[in-house]
Amino acid sequence: MTDYHSIRYTVVGRIATITLNRPERLNAIDRHMPQEIEAAVRQANDDDAVHVIVVQGAGRAFCAGYDLAEFAETPGQNPGVQDMPWDPMLDFRFMYANTQAFMSLYRSYKPTIAKIRGHAVAGGSDIATCCDLIVMAEDARIGYPPARVWGCPSVGLWVFRVGPQIAKRLLFTGDLIDGRTAVDYGLALEAVPDAHLDAAVDALAGRICGVPKNQLMMMKLMVNSALDNQGLTTTQQMATLFDGIARHSPEGLWWKARAETVGFKQAVAERDSGAPIAAEAEKRLPAWPVP
Repeated sequence: MTDYHSIRYTVVGRIATITLNRPERLNAIDRHMPQEIEAAVRQANDDDAVHVIVVQGAGRAFCAGYDLAEFAETPGQNPGVQDMPWDPMLDFRFMYANTQAFMSLYRSYKPTIAKIRGHAVAGGSDIATCCDLIVMAEDARIGYPPARVWGCPSVGLWVFRVGPQIAKRLLFTGDLIDGRTAVDYGLALEAVPDAHLDAAVDALAGRICGVPKNQLMMMKLMVNSALDNQGLTTTQQMATLFDGIARHSPEGLWWKARAETVGFKQAVAERDSGAPIAAEAEKRLPAWPVP
C-alpha cells in the first residue's frame, strides 16, 4: 500500500517516517488512520533498506485522539457507539482491530520512535505508548483524559510503562503530564525544547539505524517477550472490552448526548475541568448492591 488517506509515509536512507497527516484536526484518528498505520509499519518491515521507524504528527500536535466531531458530536450511531441494547462483541471486534493496528508499532521487527510535540492524548497516547521509544518536547502533553468518562486505554500499556501506582494516578484523574514529567515517570526517554525535538529524534534514529537489522530485531523480541509474559495480551483484551463498556455506560451515553448538544469541545472542557461528571445522570442510577 502506497496511497494513504490520513498518514504520509516516507523513507530517507535507513529511516522510515510515518506522519499522522490530519493537521487541520490535530491529527485526530479517523476511520482510516489505524489500519493505515499498520499498513505503513508492514511496508517499513518489508523494506530491506529500513532499520528504524519514526512516528510523528503533521503540524502542531502529535495526535488529539479519536476525532470526536465524527465519533461523539455527530448524532446517532457510529462504529464506536451503538443503540441500546448494545452488542459488546461487535464493539470489541471494531476496537480490538484498532488496538492491534496500533500494536503493529510494538510488534514491528524494526524499532519505533514516537516524536511528540503538542498533544498526544486519548487515542493519540495509545499510538505513542505502542512505540518502543518516546521523545517529547518539554512542553508537549500526554495522557488519557477519557479515563474520566467515555473511555479506557485499549492498548493497556500504561502500567507496563510507568508502573501500577503512577498508572493509577494518571488514569484515576485523566490528567495530562508534560515532557519533563513523562521523563521523570519513565514514560518518555528524553524531553527537549521544542526547537531541538527534530534534531534529538534524528540523532537517536541515526544512532539506532547503524545497527544491523537482525540485531535490532533480536533485542526487541527479547525485551517484548518480558512484557508478553507479564500478561499484556489479556490486559489488552480486558482494556478493550472496558473501553466499549465506558462508551455505553449510563455516564458514557450521557456524555455522548452532551457532546451532541453542546459540541465536543465544550463537552471535553467540562469533562476535563475537574468538576463532578454526569452528576445528574448518576442521580437516576440504581444504588450499587451491598454484598
